[in-house]
Amino acid sequence: MSSVKKNILIVSSEFPPQPGGIGNHAYHLALYLSKENYSVRVIADQRSLTGEEEALFDATLPFAVVRIKRYSLRFRMYLKRLAVTFKCFNDASHVLATGKFSLWNVAFVSLFHKNKTLAIVHGSEVNFNPFLLRHSIDLALKQFDTIVAVSHYTKSLMQHLEREIIVIPNGIQLEQWITHDLEEMPLQGNPVLTTVGRVSSRKGQLNVIKQLPELIKIFPELHYHCVGIPTEADTFLEEAKLLGVETHITFHGSVTDLVLKQILNVTDIFVMLSSESETGDVEGFGIAILEANALGIPAIGSKHCGIEDAIKPNVSGVLIDTGNTKQLIKSIANILQAKDSYKKGSKHWATQHDWSDIIKRYIALLP
Repeated sequence: MSSVKKNILIVSSEFPPQPGGIGNHAYHLALYLSKENYSVRVIADQRSLTGEEEALFDATLPFAVVRIKRYSLRFRMYLKRLAVTFKCFNDASHVLATGKFSLWNVAFVSLFHKNKTLAIVHGSEVNFNPFLLRHSIDLALKQFDTIVAVSHYTKSLMQHLEREIIVIPNGIQLEQWITHDLEEMPLQGNPVLTTVGRVSSRKGQLNVIKQLPELIKIFPELHYHCVGIPTEADTFLEEAKLLGVETHITFHGSVTDLVLKQILNVTDIFVMLSSESETGDVEGFGIAILEANALGIPAIGSKHCGIEDAIKPNVSGVLIDTGNTKQLIKSIANILQAKDSYKKGSKHWATQHDWSDIIKRYIALLP
């Protein structure tokens, strides 16, 4: 790369320490660009009430973060975002936008500046049901110099734009998933199936629960573990009770990184049978699958969504139709029979998505 240090502005709808896949992606993008000697600044919302949580996190970072303070009137936040973005545009050679609010924000500000702009699209931003909402995103995307999709599925949702769309998959920080002497966690089930992610319609936990009655006939000791913010856990548990399978399910809620690794380490198969929500929210990739793969855990995931890019069929896992119980049973049986092969394949697949490699593909777009 050039010896001239480039200034990169990343405008994100989410950012750690608060949860969210878009924020996780933006964080690693900023971190690895800074490792490549780029000067990086991030604009993101303050999502906690006091901002103390964000301040403590931001102080540990090797790049600058500008937080948009929370206001009771959302309109004030929108105006503040625009004002801060206008100001920060002046110092940036390239501006990257990720998340729907950021797409609107950067597209508008770019009308008054000539900076190079790049949109990163995850999935749901281009799949809203209301026409006007979807059309507004289309108009915003047309203002960007470059558009990146995190999966081929997400790219397919933008074909109508008649623009070149570059696919760069999500990545993982592989070094964080290399574990040694991890303490064994006793976990109920044989086999153990696990899903990591907010308990919600999109993540697909209910799709698994609905198929448990048939799965248990073949695998009577099977247990399904759900890890993540329990947004719809109570509703899903009621469904499980109606089906008579509640004793085969555990909702763990949010857990620490260490506990998550311990749970995954004794998991036989990671499952993510995602589906589109009523609002058009879709799974753009499925980063949790790669994290499980890094620990040698193969995955079963849904076809017809971004998960197709996160699983290498018959190597790191299996892709199935979401509601096809016969396919699910067959996939579980096949993975259990070839456990060592899938473990090896999963780890190798994960290494191909390390952020140290993924970042090179973004740098190629920042001339």
